[in-house]
Amino acid sequence: MSVPGRRSSTFTRLLRHGFTDPSAAERLLDLPVLSGVRGDPVLLDALGATADPDTALRGLVRLAEAQDDDGRQLLGTLLSAKPLRDRLLGVLGASEALGDHLARHPRDWEALVTYESADLHPGVADFERDLAGATDPVSLRVAYRRCLLAIAARDVCGTTDVAETAAELADLATATLRKALALASEAAPEDAALCRLAVIAMGKCGGNELNYVSDVDVIFVGEPVDGADEGKALQAATRLASHLMRICSEPTVEGTIWPVDANLRPEGRNGPLVRTLSSHLAYYQRWAKTWEFQALLKARPVAGDERLGAAYVEAVSPLVWQAAERENFVADVQKMRRRVVDNIPVAHVDRELKLGPGGLRDVEFAVQLLQLVHGRSDATLHSGTTLDALGALAAGGYVGRADAAQLDEAYRFLRAMEHRIQLFRLRRTHLVPEAEEDLRRLGRSMGLRTDPVAGLNREWRRHAAVVRRLHEKLFYRPLLDAVAQLTPGETRLSAKAAGQRLEALGYADPAAALRHLEALSSGVTRKAAIQRTLLPVLLGWFADSADPDAGLLGFRKVSDALGKTPWYLRLLRDEGAAAENLARVLSAGRLAPDLLLRAPEAVAILGAPEGLRPRGRDHLEPEILAAVGRADDAELAVAVARGVRRRELFRTAAADIIGSYGTEDSPAEADPGALVDRVGQAVTDLNAATIAGALRAAVRERWGDTLPTRFAVIGMGRFGGHELGYGSDADVLFVHEPREGVDEQEAAQAANAVVAEMRRLLQLPTADPPLLIDADLRPEGKSGPLVRTLKSYAAYYRRWSLGWESQALLRAEPMAGDPDLGRRFIELADPLRYPEQGLDEAAVREIRRLKARMETERLPRGADPALHTKLGRGGLSDVEWTVQLLQMCHGHEVPGLRTTRTRPALTAARDAGLITEQDARTLDEAWVLATRVRNGVMLVRGRAGDTFPSGTRELAAVGRYLGYGPGHVGEMVEDYRRTTRRARAVVEELFYGG
Repeated sequence: MSVPGRRSSTFTRLLRHGFTDPSAAERLLDLPVLSGVRGDPVLLDALGATADPDTALRGLVRLAEAQDDDGRQLLGTLLSAKPLRDRLLGVLGASEALGDHLARHPRDWEALVTYESADLHPGVADFERDLAGATDPVSLRVAYRRCLLAIAARDVCGTTDVAETAAELADLATATLRKALALASEAAPEDAALCRLAVIAMGKCGGNELNYVSDVDVIFVGEPVDGADEGKALQAATRLASHLMRICSEPTVEGTIWPVDANLRPEGRNGPLVRTLSSHLAYYQRWAKTWEFQALLKARPVAGDERLGAAYVEAVSPLVWQAAERENFVADVQKMRRRVVDNIPVAHVDRELKLGPGGLRDVEFAVQLLQLVHGRSDATLHSGTTLDALGALAAGGYVGRADAAQLDEAYRFLRAMEHRIQLFRLRRTHLVPEAEEDLRRLGRSMGLRTDPVAGLNREWRRHAAVVRRLHEKLFYRPLLDAVAQLTPGETRLSAKAAGQRLEALGYADPAAALRHLEALSSGVTRKAAIQRTLLPVLLGWFADSADPDAGLLGFRKVSDALGKTPWYLRLLRDEGAAAENLARVLSAGRLAPDLLLRAPEAVAILGAPEGLRPRGRDHLEPEILAAVGRADDAELAVAVARGVRRRELFRTAAADIIGSYGTEDSPAEADPGALVDRVGQAVTDLNAATIAGALRAAVRERWGDTLPTRFAVIGMGRFGGHELGYGSDADVLFVHEPREGVDEQEAAQAANAVVAEMRRLLQLPTADPPLLIDADLRPEGKSGPLVRTLKSYAAYYRRWSLGWESQALLRAEPMAGDPDLGRRFIELADPLRYPEQGLDEAAVREIRRLKARMETERLPRGADPALHTKLGRGGLSDVEWTVQLLQMCHGHEVPGLRTTRTRPALTAARDAGLITEQDARTLDEAWVLATRVRNGVMLVRGRAGDTFPSGTRELAAVGRYLGYGPGHVGEMVEDYRRTTRRARAVVEELFYGG
C-alpha cells in the first residue's frame, strides 16, 4: 500500500538515472510490451547512460511495439548483448529522427547486432555493398538511413572519434553518389553510352569530413566517348547529373538524403552544370577568383569515370598551389580574412557554431589560407581534411605545435557539438539550441553528466575563446619563431617561408618586416617577452590596413622610443583597446604616426577611457594660457602652445581613423557627417586656442599684460566656419581699437608688431607642425593694410566693399583677443552679409560671374574637374557658394541662416522651404564626401591635397578610411563621381538658375 504524497521507489530510481519526466517513464515501463523487462536494472542503467533517457525509452517502446513478436527477440537480445544495448539505446537517446526510422523499419535494429573488427571501421566498399540492393530513390533512402544508423551508433558509443565519424559520413556519401549515378544511368542507358561523366566532391565531402546533415558539394566533368558529338554528349551528361541530383535531393515518403549542390562550379549557378575538362581549365586559368582555388583544395573524384576524375584533379592541382602568386591574392585574402558574420541575424550570432566568432569557419579558413601560402613549396600540406592539414602545418613548423594542439582540441569539440545537434532531428543547422531540455541532452551527449547545461556552455565558450585567440596568432606567431632562438629540435619557419607568408598577407617588404620582428622580439628580457605576446595580434591588425609595412615600422620606432618606460608595454598588454588603436593609427597613413613620433608619450591617449574624445576650446585655452604665463619668454611659451596643438592634432586624427576603421569591439561610425563635424570643430578649437596663446605671448614679451590697443582676431573661411581640415591654414582678419589716450599711430604700430610676432612664433622651425595664418581675405586683399581699426573697417565697407568681401564675411567669427571688440566687428558685418533687402539681380549676377570665372581660372592645370574636391564639379566650392547665396538673399528674414557653418545653414534653408529635402540631402552628401576625401588624403600622405592620390597603396588607404574594403578603389572613385554629379545638377538649378 503506497502512502499518499510519497514517491514510488521506481520514480526515485528514474530520477536518479537522469529521467526528466519520471511519471511518464513509469507509465511507459508499465506498458505490456515492456512487462518482461521493466524491473531489470540493466535496462535502467543503460537508459540512464544515454544522452536523453526519456527519448530513448519512448523510442524503445515504439520499436518494440512495431515488432512482429511483441518485441521478445529485440528485448531478449538487448538485455543479453551489451554492445547492442549500448549502441541501440545510445542512438535512441541521441536521435529522435533515427528512432522514427526504426519505428518505420522495425527490423533495421538488427544492423547494430554485429560487432566485429571489420564492422568497426567500414569504408566506401562496405557502404556500396550495403546500398547495392536499392532499386529506386525510396529504397536508396531506407538503405542510406540504415547505414547512418550504424555510423551514429559507433559515434555515440565512442567507438569512433569525431574525425573518424566525419570520414565515415563522407564515405557513405561517396557510395550514395555512386549508387545514384548508377540508377540514373540505368534509367537512361542511351545517355550513359554517349558520355563519360565524373563527379568531383567538394567542400566537406571532398575533404572527408562531412556532417550528419549537410549539402554535398560537387562539380561535374563530362567528356564524349570516342566518336560521339561533344555537344550531344554534354547534353546527355547534364541529364544524368540532373537526375543524380534529384535522386538524392527530392522529397519522398522516406524524406530526402541531402541536397546535392553544384554551385561551386565555374560561374556558379549561372554556368553550365557539366563542362569538359578543357572548359574547366580555361575558366580557372582566366577568370577564377581566389576563393575558387581555396574551394578546390578539397576537390576529390568520388563517382563516375575514374580516369576523367583523376585527370581533373591532376589538372587543377597546380593551379591551386599557384594561387598565392596571383596578382589579387593579397587583396582577396584581406577580404576573406574578415569573419563572415554580416549575414548572420543578430539574434543568432552568439549561437552560431560555424560562422560566428571563434567558430568552425575560423579554424577552416585559417588552415586553408596557410595551405595556399605554403603548399606551393611543400607537398605535405596538400590535404583536403582540416585536421590532417593542421597536423601537417604543425609538423612543418608553419604553425606552433602548442597552438595546433589547442586548435585541434577546440575544432574536435565544436564539430562534435555540431554533429550531436544535427543528429537529433537530422536537420541541417549550425545553431546551438536555446531550450533547456535540448541543451541538457546536448551536454550529456558530450559526456558532461554533472550539470550538463552549465558544463556545456562553459566548455563551448572556452573552446570558442581559444579559436578566437589563436585565429590571428596562427598566422603570425611562427613569424616570431622564425627570428627567435628556439629550443633544439623545434621546427621553425624558414626565412623563405616567413617571407612568403608576410608577402601573402600584404607586406611589400618581407625582409624588412622580418628585421623589425627580430629587433622587437629577440632576447630574453621582459620587454621582448611582452613583445612576443603582442606582436602576433598587432601583425594581424597591420595586415588589415592598406600599408602593413608602415604600421610595423611605426610600431618599431614607437617601441624604440618608449620601450624603456615602465608603462608603455604594460599599457598595450593590459588596456584592451590601446594595442588595436595603436595598430590602426600607425598603419592608416603618415600624418598620425608623424605626430606621434614627435612625442611618442602621446600613445597614452589611445588607452585612456576618454582619450579619443576631442578636448574643446574651453579646456584647451586655459591650459595654453597657463603654460604661456609660466614660460620665460615668448618663444618658449609658443613652443609649449604648439606642443599642445600637436598633441591635440594627434588625438583628433587618431579618433578620426579609429572611428572610420572601427575596431573589434566597436563598429565604424555609421554617419560620415558626424566624423567630419568632429574633425572640423576639434581642429578649429585647437587652432583658436593656439592663436590665443601666441597672442598672449607676443603681448607679454613687449608690453606686459596690456597692449596699447584693443585687439581681436576674427576667424574667416573654414576657420570661422568651424570646418578646418588637418592641413588647413587659419584664415583671419585682424582688428584693433586704440585705448583711451593712446595715439592712433602708436596703436597701429603696436597692432602690426603683435601680428608680425604672432606669425613668426607660430612658424618657427620646431618639431611641431607650424600654424600658418592667412589674412588675404582682408579689405583690398594683399594690397591692403594687415591690421585696421574698427572705424577703418566700417569706412571701407561703407564706401568700397565688393560683393565677394560681403560674401567672405558670412564666415566671420571672433576667435581670439578682446571679446567686446570682436562682438562689435560682427555687429558691423551683419548688415553686409545679411542685407535687409537681400541681393538684387545685379549682385546675384556678379556672384555667379565670379564663381564661373573661378571654375575656369583657378582649377589646376591637368586636374580632373570631376575629381577635384574643392573646385571640381559638385565639390566644396559648388556647395558652399550655393548655400552662401541663399544666406545673403534670405539671411535677414530667416534667423537659422545666420551661421558661419555650411551644414547648419543648409539645414536651415531646407527647413525654411528654400530648398527641397532631396536637394539638401544631395548637397550635404557631396560636401561631406569631398571633405572626408581631403581629410583622408592628408591623413594618408601627410600633406594636403584636393584630389585622390595617384599611388596604388595611398589610394587604397584613402579607400579604407572612407569605408571601402580591399579591391574596391574603383567603386570608391565611381561613388564620388556619382555623388558630385548629382550635386552639380542641384547647383546648376539653384545657383546658376537652371
